Amino acid sequence: MEKATVIISRYLTKWERGVIMKEDASREVQRNLRRVQYEGSDQNGRLIINFRDINHIMRSLYEGKGSQKRILIVLLETGKITQRVLTERLGIQPGSASEVLAKLEHAGLIAREASSEDRRTTDVSLTEKGREQAMEALAFRQERHTQMFSCLSEQEKDQLLGLLEKVCRDWKKRYGETVEKKDRKRSEKKR
Repeated sequence: MEKATVIISRYLTKWERGVIMKEDASREVQRNLRRVQYEGSDQNGRLIINFRDINHIMRSLYEGKGSQKRILIVLLETGKITQRVLTERLGIQPGSASEVLAKLEHAGLIAREASSEDRRTTDVSLTEKGREQAMEALAFRQERHTQMFSCLSEQEKDQLLGLLEKVCRDWKKRYGETVEKKDRKRSEKKR
């Protein structure tokens, strides 16, 4: 805690003297506090901090669950699909899906039409323009995936994958019910 106090007071002094902007001081303080927390953590704590940081980076890099790019990529992978199935696959609310699909349709990237099998449902498919943009988005995603792991050799990727799969299996057994309950509650609140 002493290190944290020193870091904060050092940046507050710089900010008060006008040497650095308040936002820069705040970012620097946060960065240094995270470093101090990391250095003061045991091995398990450092693992959790790394998972948290990786999660933050991935959330920043990735399209949201119902983003236009993600929808285009899903449609590229599936072909024609009902709006209900698409919504379920994306894990978003039907109202949110309708809003994004309307924008994509207005941009000429998708077509929506009543299902020939069940008139109560709507089929969604890519237009040619939508297919082109979906292919670009998919290529960009694949390139980003390559870049994300470029610091690892193939052997290191295999090791990391094996370890992550092991942890994931264990956590699903250990915490799966808790996660499902929270997901259900979250889903109920959105209704």
